[in-house]
Amino acid sequence: MAGIVIAQTTVNDEAKAYEIAQGAVEARLSAAADVEARMTLFHRDNGTLRHERGYRVSFTTTTERVADLEAWVHERHPYRVPQWIVLPAAGTTQGYLDRVVKETASGRYSS
Repeated sequence: MAGIVIAQTTVNDEAKAYEIAQGAVEARLSAAADVEARMTLFHRDNGTLRHERGYRVSFTTTTERVADLEAWVHERHPYRVPQWIVLPAAGTTQGYLDRVVKETASGRYSS
């Protein structure tokens, strides 16, 4: 039985965030994708602490499609090792689950 997950990544370019979000929905790998407001990202790069502006992209997809979504996003992501976090979406209604399954069932992309 299908379940819903929220998959997240971050990018430091607003246009790229929009491109990835829209493309995932167009490819039917995600029923919805949200580009969250600009934030500050802190991380280490070769031992040096860095900070930069960034955008979180949150994808709503199914447990069955999340691996395909991950492969698709990583092919298009500007980072060598992109952040990829998958969170279960507990407590979703049956109606919303049905919508997410319908929107991602006929995906054009397969790994």
